[in-house]
Amino acid sequence: MSALLEVEGLNVHLPVDGSLRRVLHDVSFTLEAGKALGLVGESGSGKSMTVRTIARLLPQGAKVDGHIRFDGTDVFDLRSEALRRYRSGDVSMIFQDPRSHTNPVRRIGDFLTEAMRINGKVPAREASRRAIDLLAEVGIHDGERRMRQYPHELSGGLLQRVMIAASVAVRPRLILADEPTTALDVTTQAEVMGILGRLQREYGMAMLFITHDLELAAASCDETIVLYAGGIVERQQSKRLHDDPLHPYTAALVQARPDIDHTTGRLPAIPGNPTSAYEAPDGCAFAPRCRFAQDRCRQAFPPLLTIDGIGASRCLRTDELRGTLLAGATTEEVTQ
Repeated sequence: MSALLEVEGLNVHLPVDGSLRRVLHDVSFTLEAGKALGLVGESGSGKSMTVRTIARLLPQGAKVDGHIRFDGTDVFDLRSEALRRYRSGDVSMIFQDPRSHTNPVRRIGDFLTEAMRINGKVPAREASRRAIDLLAEVGIHDGERRMRQYPHELSGGLLQRVMIAASVAVRPRLILADEPTTALDVTTQAEVMGILGRLQREYGMAMLFITHDLELAAASCDETIVLYAGGIVERQQSKRLHDDPLHPYTAALVQARPDIDHTTGRLPAIPGNPTSAYEAPDGCAFAPRCRFAQDRCRQAFPPLLTIDGIGASRCLRTDELRGTLLAGATTEEVTQ
């Protein structure tokens, strides 16, 4: 099956204090129709910038190299009407803070029906009926009353459900979900993810899902990509990545999260500070924080090595370290 979304050699620089700073470095991946792909990593790793670049929502003055193809068409070649259709019909985005992305002086009904009326040219009465049906699909059953309300009258969980309903209103082919459960309690989070997953499967949409939670990615996505300092360090099937990571950074993330099934002492922390893409040294960006780093790791930017039938890792020692990263390693950190 050919990919719906292809990202190839993506590099992004943003203007900061009169100079360009790199925020994404050599990002490449594909996503097939109907599949869900997770993007995980620390704050500043490039997750949100990746989806904003795909949606062409970058600030003025940004410099972009590489290609983003949607159904075979280069997104950066789209102009006027074709770009509008792409951003409001083919692709839909769910933001992590719905209150920042809904107009506080417009009713929920206006927010839900706008895309249907403008893009689908659906009559207002029919758009309202569809919107009420969509609210029921996301678990809001008093739709007529909710349509008359304003965003401040809804809880965070309800407003996020409204955001999901709006994102699927025009049946997009790709959903970009930027940490849609960040501000929600765990019960509401589970309900929202269940709704999003069900709608994604029912409508056959592809989904690019950003999260800090590896376990949530494992439960929601077919594959997961791990980002560090603006670049991809690993890609694997989600369950396998959680149980048998290929890159030391992924292993450190797995070990740093609590496990309700086991009692443990102090959780291991990743030493040092997170690194932005423009601060990354030559060589492997994770090398200053990696206990397995060797001199060669610091000398040249490592390629993303494909491992047949498993995934890919941007680590020169992947073959040596496989199977040891979650086992405590040593033997001089697997013979330095």
